[in-house]
Amino acid sequence: MKNSKLAVVTAAVLSASLALAGCGGGGGNSANEKDDGSLMKVDVYDDLANYQGVQKGWFAKMVKDKFNIKLNMISPNVAGGGSTLFDTRSAAGNLGDLVITGAGNGRLTKLIKAHLIEDMTPYLKNAKNIKKYKTATDSLNKLSGQSSGVWGVPQSVSTKSPTDPSEGNEPVFGPYIRWDYYRELGYPKFNNLDDFLQVLKQMQDKARAETGDKNVYAFSLFKDWDGNMMNNAKQPTTYFGYDEMGFVLAKADGSDYQSVTQKGGMYEKALQFFNKANQMGLVDPESSTQNYDTMSAKYQQGKILFSFWSYLGPAAYNTTENKAQGKGYMLAPMGDMKIFSYGATPNGGAAIIAVGSKAKNKQRLVNFIDWLYSKEGVYAMAGSVKGMNFDIKDGKPELTDFGKKLQSNKSSKVPAQFGGGSYSDGVSALNFTTELATDIDPDTKEPYDSSMWQSTIDQFSNSALDKDWSEHMDGAKTSMQYLEKADKLMIAPGSSFIQPDESSQISTLRGQVKTEIVNTSWKAVFAKDDNEFNSLMDEMRSKVDGLGFKQVLDVDMKNAKDQNTARVNIKKQFANREKAEGN
Repeated sequence: MKNSKLAVVTAAVLSASLALAGCGGGGGNSANEKDDGSLMKVDVYDDLANYQGVQKGWFAKMVKDKFNIKLNMISPNVAGGGSTLFDTRSAAGNLGDLVITGAGNGRLTKLIKAHLIEDMTPYLKNAKNIKKYKTATDSLNKLSGQSSGVWGVPQSVSTKSPTDPSEGNEPVFGPYIRWDYYRELGYPKFNNLDDFLQVLKQMQDKARAETGDKNVYAFSLFKDWDGNMMNNAKQPTTYFGYDEMGFVLAKADGSDYQSVTQKGGMYEKALQFFNKANQMGLVDPESSTQNYDTMSAKYQQGKILFSFWSYLGPAAYNTTENKAQGKGYMLAPMGDMKIFSYGATPNGGAAIIAVGSKAKNKQRLVNFIDWLYSKEGVYAMAGSVKGMNFDIKDGKPELTDFGKKLQSNKSSKVPAQFGGGSYSDGVSALNFTTELATDIDPDTKEPYDSSMWQSTIDQFSNSALDKDWSEHMDGAKTSMQYLEKADKLMIAPGSSFIQPDESSQISTLRGQVKTEIVNTSWKAVFAKDDNEFNSLMDEMRSKVDGLGFKQVLDVDMKNAKDQNTARVNIKKQFANREKAEGN
């Protein structure tokens, strides 16, 4: 999926940078500091942000009105990626006034030891929202080896059960297809990936015949997100309950763990799927040279028939106008799929928000963080402001006229009283989920996510496309409704497991191995026949074994199994907590 990636920092460089930072010691001021309430520019070091500079628009106005704060985003993703920005600021002893970064790989421990972040405990007297998630902050302490303190608040905390899906109306993973061409074929059934290819071939033939465009393809691929493996090849494995942990594909229920190099394994089957598709003429020949943005433009034009994710094809093409004509991407009903789903995370996720040790007016900053975890803050982080794009009527949330307008145009101009400018430009640049938007507002008994409100579903699931899809998906109004009803979802309980620090030796070996795996994967997809495909895969297995693959695989396999243990434990912990609270 498309996520902002945390900056990757090698253990050696990270240790050196933080050692230098440690020389700067703590700083800032105490809980008794004097704060005159004047406008405060807050530097936010944010490994998740995709924007650099001062926050704009409606979210900026909310923050200024409430806290007289101006957020200045410092984003490694925009500043060239990698660890350079982190290293430079750490060495100077001041990462930022607020810090949003990953807690794993030993980073949180090192940030604390280097005095780059502050214990928030002295500022929490009135922080009822942060206190609400004490189990989550306590879990962070265990991760960082601290016996006390509140050193950060994790992302994506939740009041839901870890066995409830964290997603909204759409799963993170899933096979989406141009439903209009599928409809024209008469809704043929397909039970597996091989059947799926035959249906996609028929869809491609029909689309080309109707449009006269020979550049319509079933698949279009890209390399931007390749990591330990070819990202696109990982996606079909998620349709059968698997997700990655380094070089391991681990099933959500803990029943299976596979090396990506396993002969006949899930990863090889996914590569075979795309290779067969290519041999059938279904793969865009520009796949190996284009980037995500170039590929995404083809979805906007409706030229690609299969989408890996709901935020790709549907987001690009399913406009109000297209849906009214019955055109668009919808979840495909593959017979044997059991889609991997991330469970809700009572103890939060892998990233944290923390206060920098050199920051001024720390109490105000903690108050701001506490607000982010309040109901109003959670709505805002989910893109909603009461009075602007929604109101409460008869105790239930409903979109305003402006909110309805946003359903088809996220760039609509925001009313001046809420800050003006484009709505999309005003969305929180923090790119940090505080409480899950799928959590339930206790007052309305509906999720914070406006797309999940019954009123929204009733109003915006009535297009020709939605109605036809629903009629052929057991009456479901959303993809998640269908998957849950059809028992086609496999939920990985939402633990707060974070990979431990990795040695420099393992990191070095990993870099060499993943280069070989990714490069061979692309060659295998475009192999001219089965013999070439098999030869490439056998050669790849031999090469990575010679590069020390087993040492890295052992680390990843242990992490995958430890993650499953954490998932089992969080289920028990949540059940015990619910029992103790009488729920």
